[in-house]
Amino acid sequence: MNQIAASTGVALAAHGLSASLGGREVLHHIDLEIVQGQWTSILGPNGAGKSTLLKSLAGLLPHSGTVALLGAPLQSIAPRQRARQLAWLGQNEASADDLSAWDVVMLGRLPHQAWLAPPNEKDLAAVERSLRYTQAWEWRHRALGQLSGGERQRVLLARALAVEAQVLLMDEPLANLDPPHQADWLCVVEALLMHGTTVVSVLHEITIALNANRLVVMREGRVTHHGATADAATREAVCQAFDSRIAIYPLNGQWVALPHIPKREPHGN
Repeated sequence: MNQIAASTGVALAAHGLSASLGGREVLHHIDLEIVQGQWTSILGPNGAGKSTLLKSLAGLLPHSGTVALLGAPLQSIAPRQRARQLAWLGQNEASADDLSAWDVVMLGRLPHQAWLAPPNEKDLAAVERSLRYTQAWEWRHRALGQLSGGERQRVLLARALAVEAQVLLMDEPLANLDPPHQADWLCVVEALLMHGTTVVSVLHEITIALNANRLVVMREGRVTHHGATADAATREAVCQAFDSRIAIYPLNGQWVALPHIPKREPHGN
């Protein structure tokens, strides 16, 4: 998946982006352009500012500097239009536990619906397609509160997919997903890319992130590297961000990140 496709423009652009949390500056004057129609994954150690950057790009946090979505200043885009162009899946997403999975996913269609209008055929088809993509169709009538953590996460992913936005931002989308469903998530991303969707993710699962077209590497609130995953310099930047405590190896045609454990000299008797 990490072969670079022909770029068609810039989906998101940040210039001089800074953000603070609790009175402490977390992001420091970031300049970044996210290529349209590709998957960009944001990597870095805990506290690097990855989630803060993603939320700032989505317009969910106050910030200084500028963010543009598909060429237009983010703040100039009407909320309804922005909700159709950009979909968001965050960590620990809140949703009413008494709603059925079907109704939760239908919430993703609200930006496309007239006020108080019932769902139309396009809405129904998008919800069904999204539930099937995430393999959540079988429990579509169950309440969200009755689902396991992994099942709930797949429903919330389906809600984000149902928006059918041009840009999809996901913060830790693999939370509570076991390895087989992590692989299914990769298949969903691949299908989105085939339809021209721009995907941006924050992941702790480095090996999964190495399937992305491009990587943004962060440390201490700054972008230390941004480049194609296929470039050796990008993979080296990932290792350096984690103080060379990981190593990246080729395995069966893909890249795998493993803990790097320094060899220890045997103790004498």
